[in-house]
Amino acid sequence: MQEELQSQLDKTPIVKQAKNIIFFLGDGTSISTLTAARLAKGHLTGNHEHEVMAYEKFPYSTLIKTYSSDKVVTDSAASATAYLNGVKANQATIGVDANVLLYDCDAMNVPKYHTKSILTDFQEAGKSTGIVTVTRVTHASPAGTFAHTAERHWENDDDVNDDDYDSEKCDDIAEQLVLGDTGSKIKVILGGGRQKFTPKGVVDPEGGDGGKRDDGKNLIETWLNHKQELGNATYTWNRDQFLTVDTANTDYLLGLFDWGHMGWAIDKEPSNPTLQEMAKAAIEILQRDDNGYFLFVEGGNIDLAHHKNEYRSAIEEALEFEKAISYAASVTDPEETLIIVTADHSQPLVINGYQERGADVLDLGDYSNVDGMPFTALLYTQGPGYRGEVNGERPDPSLEDYTNPHYAGAAAVPLTSSNHAGEDVILYARGPHSHLFTGIHENAFIPHALRYASCTGHGLQFCTQQEQP
Repeated sequence: MQEELQSQLDKTPIVKQAKNIIFFLGDGTSISTLTAARLAKGHLTGNHEHEVMAYEKFPYSTLIKTYSSDKVVTDSAASATAYLNGVKANQATIGVDANVLLYDCDAMNVPKYHTKSILTDFQEAGKSTGIVTVTRVTHASPAGTFAHTAERHWENDDDVNDDDYDSEKCDDIAEQLVLGDTGSKIKVILGGGRQKFTPKGVVDPEGGDGGKRDDGKNLIETWLNHKQELGNATYTWNRDQFLTVDTANTDYLLGLFDWGHMGWAIDKEPSNPTLQEMAKAAIEILQRDDNGYFLFVEGGNIDLAHHKNEYRSAIEEALEFEKAISYAASVTDPEETLIIVTADHSQPLVINGYQERGADVLDLGDYSNVDGMPFTALLYTQGPGYRGEVNGERPDPSLEDYTNPHYAGAAAVPLTSSNHAGEDVILYARGPHSHLFTGIHENAFIPHALRYASCTGHGLQFCTQQEQP
């Protein structure tokens, strides 16, 4: 404890301009998820409760409020608008302010209602940008860096048409990524979602369903043709190809590694690179820009696994997320690169029971003093894991295959997919001006602090503040 005290006493804020920013977003990563991941990792390493995660070594942290403009519990779209753009928005809208209601195509096209992301600020400052995710690259969280839409699910024109709206008028997210003012300037784009970029009739390289676009556009070809006019550009769709990419001589990189979301880390799909491998390639390409860079990295499958109440899959995704953070921290200089790690919202996972020290948090947790049966240490308040009662008794988890990677943890309230939870999330920070992230803040505060630290965008900036007498 004396060492821990001395470590606190030795903390010194780094008060200088942040040349680079890496924004790690664990989608749906509640504090309970982080704790469970630490306990799971500690059980594997033998450190048990003393395990220290990479982001826990960061000197500063803060609690973040996550509510949206119209809901107490936010979704990933409204929250992305807040933590990337600095403005609270309505549920399921992205990159627009609260004047734009869900499905309001007319309002989403009004420029004054558009919000600007910190990624856009970096581009306007002449810096390089990238996005990395294990979800579709057009999904709500990464879309918060470049898109403006009244419906998060309008990822391609077919989605717009299916909702009986005009896809020529309501620009879809994939098209905004390839052709939009901000999206078209992103140098590294890695994740899933090929279906949103290719037209119907185009067979996917992994077989099965092909493209989904109604307009006949092949946006992958459009991206590649445009970027090859600007520099060395590469498109890749599987891990083997991806690992051969010469990042020292690649200016633009598009990797779409799945038809939909990328596969679960726990299943180790051979065509999918890991989040760490994608983050590594992105950093290697972007760091060649002497002006600096902004990189958004999302562990999106944490949330998707929680929605299914599959806590083993969610924890495995959280551990993969931590590996990417650990790598980024090891190859960047805290004197010039600000790294933040946070979540967009929580998920209804709880850690309960009185397990013995050193026990596996993924195992049974304790026994009920009412029915005498065991229960797992990880449970959900709601979701598809609800079992109900049989003959007046709850199911005995010891009779189920609770070691299955896709086992659905028991839930108290039945839902086809869990709703998010509304408690505050945590943010960890390291690097220039990371001391701004202490106390309790709104999620919309985050990009304002990043703009200040990096001297980009509008509002207060460290560089201009220094110039004042």
